Amino acid sequence: MIYWLIELVLRAYNRIAGHTTIRVGSRRIPAKGGAVIAINHTSYVDFTYIGLSAIKHDKRHLRFMGKVELQKNPVLRLMMWGCGVIPVDRSAGRDSYVAAVRELRAGEVVAIYPEATISRSFELKEFKSGAARMALEAGVPIIPVIVWGSQRIAPKGQKMQLGRTKTPVAVAVGAPIPAEGDATTLTQTLRVAMLALLEEVKAVYGHHPEGEFWVPAAMGGTAPTLEEANEIERKDKEARAATREPQD
Repeated sequence: MIYWLIELVLRAYNRIAGHTTIRVGSRRIPAKGGAVIAINHTSYVDFTYIGLSAIKHDKRHLRFMGKVELQKNPVLRLMMWGCGVIPVDRSAGRDSYVAAVRELRAGEVVAIYPEATISRSFELKEFKSGAARMALEAGVPIIPVIVWGSQRIAPKGQKMQLGRTKTPVAVAVGAPIPAEGDATTLTQTLRVAMLALLEEVKAVYGHHPEGEFWVPAAMGGTAPTLEEANEIERKDKEARAATREPQD
């Protein structure tokens, strides 16, 4: 019921805001059975577009993995429960990993961000191995997904653009990658596949104006380079750690 209500609200918002979703590629999420959905992470709302696309085109509800800290908000806690979000506690990550593997074996489709955090550069960061390890343990494929354009709506470190912006958002679902080999090799295979898919989506998406905040630096935009973004994150992490240190 809550999943359906959230879906209705999101579709209504996209209609009001004039957003359009461009589906790139054929239907590749399996009609049944477990699978890991690996998604690039460029904004706070990219999960909504692959979630809605999966429901519309593939008839599957995705089980996202989300930070347990979000449950501090009672509204978000209710939404996470209603949508079957698997909470991730970074201080006890093993529990969420075990829960995700259990759901995969039960035939669920579990969505995860291999980059772990939002990319300020809008390019792919280094991947964590969690997606590969889950796929290998559960014996299910990994499906690479690229969402592009949602960084124009709700990027990290930039002003939200939540009005009627008529923003196009592209969703590309790549070919399933069999769960074979070891976690390191499978993670590398996944990243290569997502890099290729990202370039395909950029080409299909259309014009990327120079000087725009949502366009990667390599394409003439004002987004930080991957190296600059990593440095910003390093300083942010140090600042957060400093606030938790006991005062003299």
